[in-house]
Amino acid sequence: MTFEELSTARYTQRSYDNKPVEDEKIQKILQAGRVAPTAKNNQPQKVYVVQSPAAMDKLRKLTPCHYNAPLAMIICYDKNQEWHNPADNTITSGVEDASIVATHMMLQAADLGVHSTWVNMFVPNETRKAFNLPENEVPVLLMMFGYPTASSAPAPMHTNKKPLSDTVKFF
Repeated sequence: MTFEELSTARYTQRSYDNKPVEDEKIQKILQAGRVAPTAKNNQPQKVYVVQSPAAMDKLRKLTPCHYNAPLAMIICYDKNQEWHNPADNTITSGVEDASIVATHMMLQAADLGVHSTWVNMFVPNETRKAFNLPENEVPVLLMMFGYPTASSAPAPMHTNKKPLSDTVKFF
């Protein structure tokens, strides 16, 4: 499958089978995140793999968007390691770096036949407390992983994309 085919076919999974994701695939997904580019190569990302039944129960209480996935990752960045723009210190790279890492992992998962859901519907501070994460680490997103149920399908709006002329301008 080409990258264009993969990126077009991938969709947000909203119904997971209870089949666990194999350790070999988890390691490949994590490796894809590890090699993702970050600002100044600071690598501020911190990824927490949530897979035990107790940890998944805890995570499910933090978001309604778990879709009964058997595996999740909490993707954070370390405020002490993120890049700061020397021209404007209010501009930092932590959110972007974590997002690039998550995107690499999401696409690697898709290439391996593992579906995913990028979740922003959670409260970062509650997540930090629930999993006893360090204060300097900021949870950016939750990513659910697993295999689809037999009835899984993309959301009806999945293929409704704006034309490039609506989202891209050339100068």
